[in-house]
Amino acid sequence: MTDLGAPQSAAASACDQRYFGALAEGRFEIPRVCCPHCGSQDLEWAAPSGNGTVYTVTIVRRAEGDYTVVLVDLEEGPRLMSRVVDMPVEQVRIGLPVRARIDAMADGPLLVFAARGEVRA
Repeated sequence: MTDLGAPQSAAASACDQRYFGALAEGRFEIPRVCCPHCGSQDLEWAAPSGNGTVYTVTIVRRAEGDYTVVLVDLEEGPRLMSRVVDMPVEQVRIGLPVRARIDAMADGPLLVFAARGEVRA
């Protein structure tokens, strides 16, 4: 049976190899499907700033420990699903300013977010 709590990372399909390859090299890149202004599909992978804001948050309660699942709006526009780390899950709130980082996990690199600046309880 699959452990649904385990992060999906380097074991991903071939279509994700570029994304996880960049993470393994310490880089964070995302693809753009089409230009939001003109609709052109002639786009490349981009390295965003990593700064974003929590759009929504869910706390997953497990015997091994609680964690968050968040949607983060990057400053450049894309919205990503990930986790917020290094703070109590109860303090993760909608509107929290965050910054992306790459954590080394047992099964490969994982893009996570940490709070930027002071966090108010």
